[in-house]
Parts: sequence; C-alpha cells; structure tokens
Amino acid sequence: MRDETMKRGNLEQLTPELQAELDALAAMPESEIDTTEMPAITDWSHAVRGPFYRPIKRPMSLRVDADIIDWFQRQGQGYQTRMNSALREYVERHRKASA
Repeated sequence: MRDETMKRGNLEQLTPELQAELDALAAMPESEIDTTEMPAITDWSHAVRGPFYRPIKRPMSLRVDADIIDWFQRQGQGYQTRMNSALREYVERHRKASA
C-alpha cells in the first residue's frame, strides 16, 4: 500500500473521449486556453482554505487514561474527531515552538 496523505475523490474511470480532451488541454500552453467565459473572482471574503482536504486516517490501538476518554465521550457524538483535533492542536503548537 502506498503512503498517501489524502483520499482520492472520484474513483470512476474516465471515458476515452473525456480523457483525450483532458490530455489535449494538459498539452496546451496556458496562453492558448480560452477562459473568457470564466467569471473573474474578485471577492475572496467567503473563501475557505482546503475544504476538501481530508487526511488519511489509520486505525491503531492506543492506551488512553479512562478519565480522558470519559470526558471526550461526554461531549457527545464525534468524540474521536475531537480527540484527534486536540492532538493536532498540541502538535501544531509544539511544531511552532521548536521552529
């Protein structure tokens, strides 16, 4: 299994026609691609950075103190996601401190 950092979105095979069109576009210089029908984006105030990024999750066995698990479970559904977020926050804080 390859070590990937993101899940693949669409696993359906492309039709040969669509693949040929994509290949032709990829081979074109950007200056030749007609973007006149694309509206210019001038307001980025509601943009969200990385909304489709989902890191790969790996199952593992982890020994955690019972009171910690109890506290997260009392927070309701999604406690594992909140535990992951707490760990990520810890890692980011310590990454910045050691840089």
